[in-house]
Amino acid sequence: MKALVLIFLFQLYGGSLCQNGTRPNIVMVMSDAFDGRLTFDPGSKVVQLPYINYLRELGTTFLSAYTNSPICCPSRAAMWSGQFVHLTQSWNNYKCLDANATTWMDLLEKNGYQTKMMGKKDYTSGSHSVSNRVEAWTRDVQFLLRQEGRPVTQLVGNMSTERIQKIDWKNTDMATQWIHQRAASPHQPFALYLGLNLPHTYKTESLGPTAGGSTFRTSPYWLKKVSSDLISVPKWLPMAAMHPVDYYSTFTKNCSGDFTEEEVKEIRAFYYAMCAEADAMLGQVIAALRETSLLHNTVVIFTADHGELAMEHRQFYKMSMFEGSSHVPLLIMGPGLVSGLQVNQLVSLVDLYPTILDIASISAVGNLSGYSLLPLLSKSSCFSKRQHPDWALSEYHGCNVNASTYMLRSGRWKYITYADGQSVPPQLFDLILDKDELHNVVHKFPDVRAQLDKLLRSIVDYPKVSTTVHLYNKKAFGDWRQILGRDYSQVIANLRWHVDWQKDVLANQRAVDKWLNSSLFLL
Repeated sequence: MKALVLIFLFQLYGGSLCQNGTRPNIVMVMSDAFDGRLTFDPGSKVVQLPYINYLRELGTTFLSAYTNSPICCPSRAAMWSGQFVHLTQSWNNYKCLDANATTWMDLLEKNGYQTKMMGKKDYTSGSHSVSNRVEAWTRDVQFLLRQEGRPVTQLVGNMSTERIQKIDWKNTDMATQWIHQRAASPHQPFALYLGLNLPHTYKTESLGPTAGGSTFRTSPYWLKKVSSDLISVPKWLPMAAMHPVDYYSTFTKNCSGDFTEEEVKEIRAFYYAMCAEADAMLGQVIAALRETSLLHNTVVIFTADHGELAMEHRQFYKMSMFEGSSHVPLLIMGPGLVSGLQVNQLVSLVDLYPTILDIASISAVGNLSGYSLLPLLSKSSCFSKRQHPDWALSEYHGCNVNASTYMLRSGRWKYITYADGQSVPPQLFDLILDKDELHNVVHKFPDVRAQLDKLLRSIVDYPKVSTTVHLYNKKAFGDWRQILGRDYSQVIANLRWHVDWQKDVLANQRAVDKWLNSSLFLL
């Protein structure tokens, strides 16, 4: 029966985007913190994701898709603008795109599409907590602060409790209602964006109103979707053997303490269960398209802003260039697109901007960082064959990492460099021989390092960008401190790092003063 259904749907999708003369509808579901390695084998075996599997069987799965910045707002800024983070200066969760920036959704609307955006958008400047932005601004001050709560799990409900992330389900319900409404006007193409919070961690409420998201929450209903015997316990380097930036991240994410093997497996199981709940929301959207007979003329895209480490490398959260954090899902299904295709080409979120415009037959304007993916997945040959480069770029300038970070993926290699390329040692991983990214071989392969660094510098002048970010951080923090005036000491002592800060308020404030008055700040 399943084979017959797939054959029928394959025939349903047999038309070509170029040949049928009508522009398809476009639906994007973007989750938050979804590890892309779960969308193909062997990662897909650990948790039941039936609707992602549906997209994989009837569409194209990109096996090497990366975020352009492993944190919410800068990553989404890249996706919506089609430009690398350093070009839009989206440095952290507080500073991203201007509210008036032109997105691909704006261009779809200008060219006749009925458009709707629902749920988590998070790509413009000015959002997120004071703690979050201060952590980013002061990341290279010479002291360590535990800025996040220790990762914990929370089991709620029972075997029949399906709706844990209430906000996401509310937005998913509204999205499906909107699809049903659009079925009444089939002659105008539409574009729908649904942004999910899941499987992002929840705030740890016991830590107070300024707490970050360190709680993995789910119900027995979703846990039963996880194959517990397939959950791996990641290998960790000893703290003393860690790269200095990874050490800093592990400490600030409150992961430097002891964890039992059972704790780690439970955190990972709960994370996978949260992914299963997100998958069900994707399924509800697909079901609405099918019920309204719109699925046959709709391109469906599933992706995420970044991944989740889930205790790999002794960390949770994102903010890292390791695979769990930087590797994102990307699956595309639609009329005229190849079914059951798996693409190894290195791609990233900036490629979605030109791809969506290509799907809608809209010419791209401006200097985009991305390349259309349509030539890689379309049955037609009518699309531009502009060659996609054989590399992917990601960069990070936010909190929990004490240096601007740049990652270049090319072939079997992952090259990570920091700041000016000299003050912090670089990393080089062979992802074929070292999938766990535990062996830095940068000294073993100096020629590879030199070649990749040269390529990276041809893409971005990263020492210059790092200096720009450093100056921005100091000015932004200095301006904020000046606005607070006499209230500064009290406000900063009550941020979510307050336990560590209050141990030695005077010493830490002296460190900040020294940092603010450094010669670089005065340039």
